[in-house]
Amino acid sequence: MKISVIGAGNVGATCADVCAEKELANEVVLLDIKENFAEGKALDIWEKSPVNYYDTRITGSTNDYTKTADSDVVVITSGIPRRPGMSRDDLIKTNAGIVKSVTTQVVEHSPNAKIIVVSNPLDVMTYAAYLSAKKPSTEVFGMAGILDTARYRSFLSLELNVSPKDIQAVLMGGHGDTMVPLPRYTTVSGIPVTELISASKLEQIVQRTKKGGGEIVNLLGTSAWYAPGASAAQMVEAIVRDQKRIFPCCAWLEGQYGLSDMYLGVPVKLGKNGIEEIIELQLNEAEKELLKQSANAVKSTLNILDELDY
Repeated sequence: MKISVIGAGNVGATCADVCAEKELANEVVLLDIKENFAEGKALDIWEKSPVNYYDTRITGSTNDYTKTADSDVVVITSGIPRRPGMSRDDLIKTNAGIVKSVTTQVVEHSPNAKIIVVSNPLDVMTYAAYLSAKKPSTEVFGMAGILDTARYRSFLSLELNVSPKDIQAVLMGGHGDTMVPLPRYTTVSGIPVTELISASKLEQIVQRTKKGGGEIVNLLGTSAWYAPGASAAQMVEAIVRDQKRIFPCCAWLEGQYGLSDMYLGVPVKLGKNGIEEIIELQLNEAEKELLKQSANAVKSTLNILDELDY
């Protein structure tokens, strides 16, 4: 079993580290365009192996995709953050070019790999990877909902003073301010969360979840990496161990929830074949409307990519 992570920044390196520590594969390859950067990160992770007791071999490479050949799963974290003065269109154009180049080379050397996209803006970069990969949409998908639900569950854990292990939740829609948390599907050891917390406090937590990434940026001056990296690794684990986990992922819709020809966050069954099933929840009218609003916002970003004649 082989896993490759493209992009050795904080998120990519964290993902590779978690994959190695969990021994999800015999080999983890970390690749970056920056000279010796991935090599250094990989060596540091490997030197930790005698301390934390794992024997997954992790190696780094500077832009040599032959090292990633025959990967079973590839995680793409490549891209640049939005800079002052940069429009949304400019960011999409720049990162789409990066994702296109990365995906093309990944597929050339690992045609059977399942591709997990973490690059931002997430929904449109997953679409960019799908167009470039020329693979079934079930094998190209994005990581967003796992991170968003992790934040939501962690905030609920603090408010309720319970273990985060006991909280389950579903969150749908785009990654960002238009995400759609579903309190009706949120439970604590099977108990509906609405029985344990006031509606006003729950709404505060929902709003904090929507702005969770921005909260980290305001505190650190940069985006988060521990939770995103671990979230991507959890998707890798579900695939390589064929766990059939039910996760919210950025998936290609073909009529589900009344939406077609777009990537959006929905609950899926994740296993060795990638997305093995898209699960359609029985949403009420208010939830449907929120999802529609989120889908419209995501669709506008996908249209930008189409207008670029990608």
